[in-house]
Amino acid sequence: MNYAAEGSKCYNNLDYNCETYGRLYNWATANAVCPEGWHLPSQEEWNALSSYVQSESGCSSCDAKLLKAASGWNDYNGASGNGTDEYSFSALAGGIGGSDGGFGSVGYYGRWWSASENENLSGYAYYRSMSYYGEDASQSYENKSYLFSVRCLQDRD
Repeated sequence: MNYAAEGSKCYNNLDYNCETYGRLYNWATANAVCPEGWHLPSQEEWNALSSYVQSESGCSSCDAKLLKAASGWNDYNGASGNGTDEYSFSALAGGIGGSDGGFGSVGYYGRWWSASENENLSGYAYYRSMSYYGEDASQSYENKSYLFSVRCLQDRD
């Protein structure tokens, strides 16, 4: 997503990075930028995507490989970090932005906010992560001030 809003930035504050990777958003902004009829997916919805890809492909630990874009990911130990993009998800390694204004990991990692807050740690929310060296997606949580990518999910009728 590349919607300019307060609380979002281009990687390294360079416009061409937004054209390639989209913008990075803090959690509060991530929850407000999806257009009408769309929403920031919950952790349960991210899990449903991973479960679907794993069951359809017959591969229990390669959901990231199948969701990552076929180009744009850095190599790891001589092996391509790109995916096969079998489900047209086209995940890119847009990197992250820190609350201190720094940036890192473009080409290496993609992290996408979920709408789900960590119920045990105030100020933290969950995200989905993919890396250049791994074939599976993972989940964790981070401070809501960090800047991650956003994927919106269409509302169901």
